[in-house]
Amino acid sequence: MQKKRVPLYLLLIPLLFNQAAIAQQKTKPANGDDLFSAGFASGFIGGLYDNWYPYKDLEKHGNFGIGAPGHLDGELLLLNGKIYQTRSTGKTTLVADTGKLPYAVVCFFKAKKVYKHTGALTKTALYSYLDSLLTNQNGIYAIHINGKFKLVKTRAFPPVEKPYLPLAAMLDRQHFFEHNNVQGDLVGFRIPTFMEGAHISGYHFHFLSMDKQAGGHLIDLLAEDITIEIDTLTSYTMDLPQTADFNNFDFKKDRKEEIKSVENGKKQ
Repeated sequence: MQKKRVPLYLLLIPLLFNQAAIAQQKTKPANGDDLFSAGFASGFIGGLYDNWYPYKDLEKHGNFGIGAPGHLDGELLLLNGKIYQTRSTGKTTLVADTGKLPYAVVCFFKAKKVYKHTGALTKTALYSYLDSLLTNQNGIYAIHINGKFKLVKTRAFPPVEKPYLPLAAMLDRQHFFEHNNVQGDLVGFRIPTFMEGAHISGYHFHFLSMDKQAGGHLIDLLAEDITIEIDTLTSYTMDLPQTADFNNFDFKKDRKEEIKSVENGKKQ
C-alpha cells in the first residue's frame, strides 16, 4: 500500500503556530493592575544599596512609583513614565534610564476613582481621610495626589559606601527640606499589613514639585486644595537580586520598628 506524502507546508504549520505563541508570550504586556517590586523592602532597609536592577526593565513594569538610587544617593519618583531623583542637596533632576537601582516599587497607574478635597489637611488628617476612602483593609492601592500645599517637608539621604549600615542607623545623616506654598504631586501606595517585610506596609509617599525642581521622601505636610486619584491593584510580583549580598542577608531579624523610624524620619 502506497503511503500518502504530506506536503511540507502542512508539516510546518504546527511549528509556525508554536513560534507565534512563543513570540506572543514574550511581548505580552504586564498586568495593568499589578504592583511590581524590584528588591525586597526589609533587605533594602537593612543595607542592600548596591545597584542591580536596570531602569529599562523597570519601565516594562510601570510608569508610576517610588524607589531609591544606588548607594542611597537620595530618593526616586516615577511619574508619567519619567524618573526623577532628589539628592541630599535638595536638587531634583530627571534621570536617564540607562543605569540601575537597588530598590523600587511601581505599577501602571490608571485612576479608578477621583476625589477632590478643599481645606487644610495635616498628614495625619490626610491619612485618616484616605482610610475612609480605601475601605478594603487588605487592598493594595496606588495613590496620586496633586494640588496645593501650604507645607511639604521631605528628606533625602546622602550617598554612602560599603560597609553599609541599616537605614535606621543613619537617621542622623538625613537632609530635610521644607517647601512652603508649593504645588506638586505626591506619588505613593498604601500596602496591607500581610505584605510587610516584602514591602513597606501602610502609606509611603514621595513628593515632586510642579516645576520638577524639588522632591524627596514625604515627612510632613499641610495640604490646602488637592485632587486624589486611586488605582486599586489586584496582584503583586517581585524580582530579587541575584547577588552574594542578598544571598547572605539575614532576613530573620524583625525590622518593623526600623521601618517606622525610617518612614517618619526619626526614632520611634
